[in-house]
Amino acid sequence: MAANQGGRTRRRLSTEERREQLLTVGARLFSESPYDEVWIERVAEIAGVSRGLLYHYFPTKRDFFAAVVERESERMLRMTAAVPGIPVREQLGAGLDTFLEYVQAHAHGYRAFHRADAAGDQTVRRVYQRALAAQERQILAAVAADPEWSALSETRPDLRLAVRGWLAFTTAVCLEWLRGSDLTREQVRDLCARALLGVITP
Repeated sequence: MAANQGGRTRRRLSTEERREQLLTVGARLFSESPYDEVWIERVAEIAGVSRGLLYHYFPTKRDFFAAVVERESERMLRMTAAVPGIPVREQLGAGLDTFLEYVQAHAHGYRAFHRADAAGDQTVRRVYQRALAAQERQILAAVAADPEWSALSETRPDLRLAVRGWLAFTTAVCLEWLRGSDLTREQVRDLCARALLGVITP
Protein backbone atom coordinates (compact mmCIF):
# COMPACT_ATOMS: atom_id res chain seq x y z
CA MET A 1 0.00 0.00 0.00
CA ALA A 2 1.39 3.40 -0.93
CA ALA A 3 0.34 6.67 0.69
CA ASN A 4 -0.68 9.59 -1.48
CA GLN A 5 -0.23 13.28 -0.69
CA GLY A 6 -3.54 13.49 1.14
CA GLY A 7 -2.41 10.88 3.62
CA ARG A 8 -4.79 8.24 2.29
CA THR A 9 -3.60 4.87 1.11
CA ARG A 10 -4.06 3.56 -2.39
CA ARG A 11 -4.11 -0.14 -3.14
CA ARG A 12 -1.64 -1.30 -5.74
CA LEU A 13 -3.43 -3.00 -8.61
CA SER A 14 -2.61 -6.59 -9.40
CA THR A 15 -1.28 -7.45 -12.83
CA GLU A 16 -4.71 -8.63 -13.98
CA GLU A 17 -6.49 -5.60 -12.51
CA ARG A 18 -4.07 -3.21 -14.20
CA ARG A 19 -4.45 -4.99 -17.51
CA GLU A 20 -8.23 -4.80 -17.20
CA GLN A 21 -8.04 -1.09 -16.38
CA LEU A 22 -5.93 -0.41 -19.46
CA LEU A 23 -8.27 -2.41 -21.70
CA THR A 24 -11.26 -0.49 -20.34
CA VAL A 25 -9.60 2.83 -21.13
CA GLY A 26 -8.64 1.54 -24.55
CA ALA A 27 -12.18 0.36 -25.30
CA ARG A 28 -13.50 3.86 -24.59
CA LEU A 29 -10.92 5.63 -26.73
CA PHE A 30 -11.14 3.19 -29.64
CA SER A 31 -14.94 3.43 -29.57
CA GLU A 32 -14.78 7.21 -29.87
CA SER A 33 -12.03 7.60 -32.47
CA PRO A 34 -10.61 5.69 -35.45
CA TYR A 35 -7.65 3.42 -34.76
CA ASP A 36 -5.10 5.84 -36.25
CA GLU A 37 -6.30 8.69 -34.01
CA VAL A 38 -5.86 6.88 -30.69
CA TRP A 39 -2.51 7.59 -29.06
CA ILE A 40 -0.91 5.21 -26.58
CA GLU A 41 0.31 8.23 -24.60
CA ARG A 42 -3.30 9.28 -24.05
CA VAL A 43 -4.22 5.81 -22.80
CA ALA A 44 -1.36 5.92 -20.30
CA GLU A 45 -2.30 9.42 -19.19
CA ILE A 46 -5.95 8.52 -18.50
CA ALA A 47 -4.95 5.32 -16.70
CA GLY A 48 -2.41 7.22 -14.60
CA VAL A 49 0.52 5.03 -15.60
CA SER A 50 3.74 5.57 -17.50
CA ARG A 51 3.94 4.81 -21.17
CA GLY A 52 6.66 2.29 -20.35
CA LEU A 53 4.32 0.38 -18.05
CA LEU A 54 1.64 0.24 -20.73
CA TYR A 55 4.18 -1.12 -23.21
CA HIS A 56 5.16 -3.70 -20.61
CA TYR A 57 1.62 -5.11 -20.88
CA PHE A 58 1.14 -4.49 -24.61
CA PRO A 59 4.34 -4.18 -26.68
CA THR A 60 2.66 -2.32 -29.56
CA LYS A 61 -0.48 -0.34 -30.25
CA ARG A 62 -1.58 -3.17 -32.53
CA ASP A 63 -1.22 -5.65 -29.65
CA PHE A 64 -3.22 -3.34 -27.41
CA PHE A 65 -6.13 -2.91 -29.82
CA ALA A 66 -6.13 -6.64 -30.61
CA ALA A 67 -6.40 -7.34 -26.87
CA VAL A 68 -9.37 -4.93 -26.59
CA VAL A 69 -11.11 -6.71 -29.46
CA GLU A 70 -10.38 -10.18 -28.04
CA ARG A 71 -11.71 -9.21 -24.61
CA GLU A 72 -14.99 -7.98 -26.06
CA SER A 73 -15.24 -11.07 -28.26
CA GLU A 74 -14.85 -13.37 -25.26
CA ARG A 75 -17.49 -11.43 -23.36
CA MET A 76 -19.97 -11.65 -26.22
CA LEU A 77 -19.38 -15.37 -26.70
CA ARG A 78 -20.02 -16.00 -23.02
CA MET A 79 -23.16 -13.87 -23.09
CA THR A 80 -24.60 -15.61 -26.14
CA ALA A 81 -23.63 -19.21 -25.35
CA ALA A 82 -26.51 -21.59 -26.04
CA VAL A 83 -27.92 -23.75 -23.26
CA PRO A 84 -27.70 -27.43 -24.31
CA GLY A 85 -31.01 -29.23 -24.59
CA ILE A 86 -33.20 -26.11 -24.76
CA PRO A 87 -34.83 -25.32 -28.15
CA VAL A 88 -33.53 -22.26 -29.95
CA ARG A 89 -36.98 -20.64 -29.97
CA GLU A 90 -37.21 -20.88 -26.18
CA GLN A 91 -33.81 -19.41 -25.38
CA LEU A 92 -33.58 -16.85 -28.20
CA GLY A 93 -35.43 -14.06 -26.40
CA ALA A 94 -33.60 -14.54 -23.11
CA GLY A 95 -30.26 -14.82 -24.90
CA LEU A 96 -30.87 -11.59 -26.81
CA ASP A 97 -31.99 -9.85 -23.62
CA THR A 98 -28.70 -10.79 -21.96
CA PHE A 99 -26.73 -9.73 -25.02
CA LEU A 100 -28.48 -6.35 -25.31
CA GLU A 101 -27.92 -5.74 -21.61
CA TYR A 102 -24.23 -6.31 -22.27
CA VAL A 103 -24.33 -3.93 -25.26
CA GLN A 104 -25.79 -1.19 -23.07
CA ALA A 105 -23.48 -1.81 -20.11
CA HIS A 106 -20.34 -2.10 -22.25
CA ALA A 107 -21.21 0.27 -25.08
CA HIS A 108 -17.62 1.51 -25.46
CA GLY A 109 -16.28 -2.01 -25.74
CA TYR A 110 -18.98 -3.04 -28.19
CA ARG A 111 -18.29 -0.05 -30.43
CA ALA A 112 -14.54 -0.60 -30.20
CA PHE A 113 -14.97 -4.25 -31.17
CA HIS A 114 -16.83 -3.33 -34.34
CA ARG A 115 -14.41 -0.57 -35.23
CA ALA A 116 -11.77 -3.26 -35.68
CA ASP A 117 -13.09 -4.21 -39.10
CA ALA A 118 -12.33 -0.69 -40.33
CA ALA A 119 -8.83 -0.67 -38.86
CA GLY A 120 -6.12 -0.53 -41.49
CA ASP A 121 -4.03 -3.08 -39.61
CA GLN A 122 -4.55 -6.55 -41.07
CA THR A 123 -3.56 -8.31 -37.84
CA VAL A 124 -6.30 -6.47 -35.95
CA ARG A 125 -8.82 -7.20 -38.68
CA ARG A 126 -7.97 -10.90 -38.50
CA VAL A 127 -8.65 -10.89 -34.75
CA TYR A 128 -12.05 -9.32 -35.45
CA GLN A 129 -12.87 -11.76 -38.24
CA ARG A 130 -11.94 -14.74 -36.04
CA ALA A 131 -14.28 -13.41 -33.37
CA LEU A 132 -17.17 -13.11 -35.84
CA ALA A 133 -16.46 -16.61 -37.12
CA ALA A 134 -16.67 -17.91 -33.54
CA GLN A 135 -20.07 -16.25 -33.09
CA GLU A 136 -21.23 -17.75 -36.36
CA ARG A 137 -20.12 -21.25 -35.35
CA GLN A 138 -21.85 -20.88 -31.99
CA ILE A 139 -25.18 -20.05 -33.62
CA LEU A 140 -24.87 -22.80 -36.24
CA ALA A 141 -24.06 -25.33 -33.52
CA ALA A 142 -27.18 -24.32 -31.56
CA VAL A 143 -29.33 -24.67 -34.69
CA ALA A 144 -27.80 -28.06 -35.53
CA ALA A 145 -28.50 -29.32 -31.99
CA ASP A 146 -32.19 -28.28 -32.12
CA PRO A 147 -34.47 -31.06 -33.49
CA GLU A 148 -36.69 -28.43 -35.12
CA TRP A 149 -33.88 -27.24 -37.38
CA SER A 150 -31.16 -29.88 -37.20
CA ALA A 151 -31.84 -31.04 -40.75
CA LEU A 152 -31.15 -27.55 -42.08
CA SER A 153 -27.42 -28.07 -41.71
CA GLU A 154 -27.60 -30.65 -44.49
CA THR A 155 -30.39 -29.23 -46.66
CA ARG A 156 -29.60 -25.50 -46.54
CA PRO A 157 -26.24 -24.73 -48.14
CA ASP A 158 -27.05 -21.06 -47.63
CA LEU A 159 -27.53 -21.38 -43.86
CA ARG A 160 -24.03 -20.24 -42.94
CA LEU A 161 -24.35 -17.18 -45.16
CA ALA A 162 -27.79 -16.45 -43.70
CA VAL A 163 -26.41 -16.52 -40.15
CA ARG A 164 -23.50 -14.33 -41.18
CA GLY A 165 -25.96 -11.85 -42.65
CA TRP A 166 -28.00 -11.91 -39.46
CA LEU A 167 -24.92 -11.07 -37.41
CA ALA A 168 -24.26 -8.07 -39.66
CA PHE A 169 -27.92 -7.03 -39.33
CA THR A 170 -27.84 -7.32 -35.54
CA THR A 171 -24.61 -5.33 -35.36
CA ALA A 172 -26.10 -2.51 -37.46
CA VAL A 173 -29.26 -2.47 -35.33
CA CYS A 174 -27.32 -2.38 -32.05
CA LEU A 175 -24.93 0.36 -33.15
CA GLU A 176 -27.85 2.49 -34.33
CA TRP A 177 -29.69 1.79 -31.07
CA LEU A 178 -26.67 2.99 -29.09
CA ARG A 179 -26.67 6.23 -31.08
CA GLY A 180 -30.02 7.10 -29.53
CA SER A 181 -32.78 5.17 -31.26
CA ASP A 182 -36.27 5.52 -29.76
CA LEU A 183 -36.69 1.74 -29.69
CA THR A 184 -36.79 0.05 -26.30
CA ARG A 185 -34.54 -2.90 -25.52
CA GLU A 186 -37.57 -5.18 -25.80
CA GLN A 187 -38.35 -3.85 -29.27
CA VAL A 188 -34.76 -4.33 -30.40
CA ARG A 189 -34.80 -7.86 -28.95
CA ASP A 190 -37.99 -8.77 -30.80
CA LEU A 191 -36.71 -7.27 -34.05
CA CYS A 192 -33.49 -9.29 -33.91
CA ALA A 193 -35.31 -12.47 -32.86
CA ARG A 194 -37.77 -12.23 -35.76
CA ALA A 195 -34.89 -11.61 -38.15
CA LEU A 196 -33.00 -14.74 -37.05
CA LEU A 197 -36.07 -16.95 -37.15
CA GLY A 198 -36.85 -15.52 -40.57
CA VAL A 199 -33.47 -16.38 -42.08
CA ILE A 200 -33.26 -19.92 -40.70
CA THR A 201 -36.88 -20.96 -41.28
CA PRO A 202 -37.21 -22.82 -44.62
